[in-house]
Amino acid sequence: MTKPQASNLLPLRGGSFGAWTVELFCSLVFGSWSLSCQAATDPLFTAGVRAYHGGNYAAAAKCFGESAALHPAPGTLQNLGLTEWQGGQVGYAVLAWERTLWLDPFNQSAHANLRYARKAAQIEAPELAWYEVVSNWLPADWWAWIAGLSFWLAVAVTMLPGILRRPKAGWHQALAALSLTVFLLSLPAIAGVRTRSSIGFVVQKNTPLRLTPTREAQVLTRLPAGEPARWQQRRGSFVLLRTNRAVGWVEQDEFGLICPTRQREEGTRL
Repeated sequence: MTKPQASNLLPLRGGSFGAWTVELFCSLVFGSWSLSCQAATDPLFTAGVRAYHGGNYAAAAKCFGESAALHPAPGTLQNLGLTEWQGGQVGYAVLAWERTLWLDPFNQSAHANLRYARKAAQIEAPELAWYEVVSNWLPADWWAWIAGLSFWLAVAVTMLPGILRRPKAGWHQALAALSLTVFLLSLPAIAGVRTRSSIGFVVQKNTPLRLTPTREAQVLTRLPAGEPARWQQRRGSFVLLRTNRAVGWVEQDEFGLICPTRQREEGTRL
């Protein structure tokens, strides 16, 4: 598998959505990889940049990974994905870019990287229900804000004229109806965010999918790095996964969830 060669890696702030404004380009499909970057305010990120330029991709990935664990940000995760890819870690690269899109679905660099990686490694993208596709139109946290604001706006427009003893105008009813419509339309997306948070990716090559949660169990099949699956439950150090082909158990260190918050809640590393 031919790995893309990055031309540069410069520090630029990679905090919350919209905080970064510069992207660097490295050779990929149609001639360019798009790379988000982070400001040199994070010593871990700065150390990752130095290690990356020195060709020490393992050390760079460790620094970017620790930085992303402390402060998940699209820029950091984007760089982590490229570093893992350069080091030949396909599963970790796919997971990092998917997490980038979880936080910033408008990140065209991560979209391009994933298309290239999946084509090169011959792995599939997750199968999504329609409401999960809708939930991917905006950052995951936005849907809760949209639902909350639209609901309380509808309540306020409906109740305030009476409380203030003022006549209710036509625009009040129109705004209340619009707000309620937005609220109702956001509910499927919120459900999609919740179900999509159970999606994750195999991070190790030839990961055995076992019949039972023991190392001595029968191996049903072996999963390639970057294979998508849905988390079902955990038992000890094993997690039950449902892939597009089978259902079985893998060790939890061989799988990473797309949602960093849920990853921490489940008590798994990565």
